[in-house]
Amino acid sequence: MKNIGLLGGSFDPPHKGHLYISLEAKKIFNLDEIWWLVTPQNPLKINKPASYKERVRNCRLITKTQPIKIKEIEIKINSKYSYQTIKYLNSHYKNINFIWLMGADNLINFHKWQNATKIMREIPIVVFRRYGYNEKALKSYTSNFYKNFKINEKNIRIESFYKLPAWTIIQNKEIKISSTEIRKQREQLRSKD
Repeated sequence: MKNIGLLGGSFDPPHKGHLYISLEAKKIFNLDEIWWLVTPQNPLKINKPASYKERVRNCRLITKTQPIKIKEIEIKINSKYSYQTIKYLNSHYKNINFIWLMGADNLINFHKWQNATKIMREIPIVVFRRYGYNEKALKSYTSNFYKNFKINEKNIRIESFYKLPAWTIIQNKEIKISSTEIRKQREQLRSKD
């Protein structure tokens, strides 16, 4: 069985925080692969992002020397929600154990995701600390509701997540990246055209 980490998002733009948690997850869990799932449109984001094509291209640019695969599954299956994508992956890739990767900022509003409770029963979730969001994440609805399913092992292993629901927060070094830095990176990526 392969073990693959999934990082979903708008990636507008992809940045060093995305790379960091992907590479950390690969190392910590000895994952075979990391897949980035570029969403056509994040339903919780109001601002219109860069075009899907531009975001995919930027993901390919930033990961070209990294062990990360850019997957266009959501557009292929016309998925608007992570739950649809996860259901599809679990039913079409029986020989793979998937884990969902996210930053602490996503845990804060996770309960607003479509079928959030079903997602918790479909896939283990690994949360990475993010500067400025950790305290809110630890006090979030999801963190409290699923407190009995949190894995708190010092030497965490992929096998710890085989029984669902299961989730954890990794005590990683936090990457500080400001909105200004993200906008600057977006402009740098656009100038590579």
